This record gives sequence, structure tokens and C-alpha cells, in this order.
Amino acid sequence: MKFTKMHGLGNDFIVFKAPLNLTSDHISKLCNRHTGIGADAILLISQEKDSIKMEYWNSDGSTAEMCGNGLRCAVRFATDNKMMKYGVNTISTGIGALKVRWNGVDHNKIEIQVGKAIVTPQPIKIYEKEFYIVDVGNPHAVMFVDDIMSAPVEILGQKIETHALFPYRTNVEFVEIVNRFHVKIRIWERGVGETLACGTGMVAVSAVTSQLNKTTSPLTVEVLGGEAKIWLDEEGYMCMSAPAEMVYEGEINGFDTIALKRKPFL
Repeated sequence: MKFTKMHGLGNDFIVFKAPLNLTSDHISKLCNRHTGIGADAILLISQEKDSIKMEYWNSDGSTAEMCGNGLRCAVRFATDNKMMKYGVNTISTGIGALKVRWNGVDHNKIEIQVGKAIVTPQPIKIYEKEFYIVDVGNPHAVMFVDDIMSAPVEILGQKIETHALFPYRTNVEFVEIVNRFHVKIRIWERGVGETLACGTGMVAVSAVTSQLNKTTSPLTVEVLGGEAKIWLDEEGYMCMSAPAEMVYEGEINGFDTIALKRKPFL
């Protein structure tokens, strides 16, 4: 069966066209970076009449409601495979139908609605640190730091993800304010670990910093894998514009023999 390896700001995915039956064991095998193809997550793109649907699984086999970087990759995959036309479209996700836009030319500027962000007014204290809780259709805990490179991402990220306050676990963002138009963040993604980027995490950070009047829209959010522009649209959705990159195409013979053929994108 054919697959496409893609990434958005370094957040990488194995993308399949439906129909395909995937189990959590299949997903963890495929995403293993030593014995499989290797990825943060898997995307399954399906077409039903005139609509496109994106399904998402973390590398540990768990599902997630939404993924911003994954949605941009879904836009490019669906248009390149003639599942939908260029321009403005909607794609069905775990949090509902979201508007997307791509002209088919500049893959560095694929625009998507990510979700409506709900920020708790007051921070909560966990392990003596303050976190702002954000719902973007999936959960986030946002913490401010002086320097993201010295932030305790691996140690504290894992502890917060699995804390009893979050029955479904949570994503964790560590934020450094550069100025009113620019922030830097590192992300601990639930079910994955530290990732180079997380679209919903970038949106969650933008929502928190805007509510606290620390930043101005549109905001440049810089992650380890690059940067994106984030803003709030007229419908109340947090939106982002950022790249979606093709890495290579390949084929697998079942779920035991991985990547028999590869066709790189130059």
C-alpha cells in the first residue's frame, strides 16, 4: 500500500488515503523511528462525495481531536491527489469542519482554521509552577519561561501530561516572549513527547498571550522546526499560515515490511 511522508515545521506524518484499517499496534510500528518509517503521527485522508475527512493518531496509537500541522499536510495531500480543488475548502476533523485555503503554488503559506480557543482566566499551580489551561478542541497547559532552551521540557512536560488534573492527558507548551509580535515555544505533545512543532499548541500560546495583553495579532510563533503566523478570524477561529512539506512517497507490503520503495521529493 502507498503512503506519503510529510511534515509541517518538522512535525512529521505518515499519510495514507482511505480506506485503511489501522490498529494501535500498526500505528506504533509504522511510527517507530528505528524499525518503521518513523513519524510523530499518522494521518488518514478520506473522500466522501464532495467532502474531505482527516483522521489522526499519535505515534503511541492514541487518537487526538485535532492537529494543525497535520491539517495543513492534509490540505496539500488532498489537493495534490485531486481529492479537492485548490482555493477555499473545508475539511472534517475531530472537532468539526474547518476552513482551509491554498492556491496550489506556495506550500509555505497554507492557511487553516485550527479551532476556537478557550483560555482559563486564572493560572493553576502544578509542581509550584503556573500554567494557563487552554481548550482548542484538545487540551493544552501553557507555562511562561525566561529561556525556552533551558526550560525543563522533558522532565516537566511528561509530568504535566499525565497529571491527575488531566484525565485525557494534555499537551504542554513552554513560552518565551520575544516582543509583542514574536514568541518562541517548545512543545511536549501528549502521546508523542517533545516535537519540533504543534499547530494547536502554537494557537493555544497565541490565545493565552493575547488574552494577557502580552502580544498583538498577527503573531509570529517560532518553534524548533520553524515559524508560523497566527491570528483570530471574524468567525472566532484561531488561524495559522505555515508550510506543509512533502518528504517522499513509498510503499509497504503489509505492516511488517516497511518502506519497500521510496520516491523522494526534490
